[in-house]
Amino acid sequence: MAGALVHEWVVARAGVRPGPAALLLCTACAVAPDLDLVLNVALGGSHHRGPSHSIGAALIVALAAFAWQRLRRQPAGSWPALLGLSWFSHVVLDLLGRDTNPPLGLQALWPFSAGWYASPWPLFLDIGRTLDLQTIGHNALAAAWECVMLAPILLIAVRRARTREAHNSGARL
Repeated sequence: MAGALVHEWVVARAGVRPGPAALLLCTACAVAPDLDLVLNVALGGSHHRGPSHSIGAALIVALAAFAWQRLRRQPAGSWPALLGLSWFSHVVLDLLGRDTNPPLGLQALWPFSAGWYASPWPLFLDIGRTLDLQTIGHNALAAAWECVMLAPILLIAVRRARTREAHNSGARL
């Protein structure tokens, strides 16, 4: 949902409608920081929320998108910002979530700092990392709470994008 929110917000600001591919890429970038959990489980590790959950990782994504544009000789566009902000949306939401698995927090300022940061006022529930029924139920509740918190913001962003789109198409007539 955070990727869709960033997509709609940037689209509304830029006054363009990139389409479903951009929405899919934004959503993928917003989820991608959690691939470290899959990798750590596969390798037998236990750390999560490390450098992939940072402003540094978001900048790397934005720079990679910029480099891709340049290599393809495409004009400068909003892709780097769109994808970097989508990645960073995950960092912000995890900062606002409760963490009960040490080390607590995330390395949000990597590579500038190796410290672990957490909000003193979490808005979101913690996420369990086991597959027992109690944890699955708790994670479903946590996901539902995130949807309750983010859905109104997403609806406002979609409405703003549609209003601007209608205004711009009316201006061309």
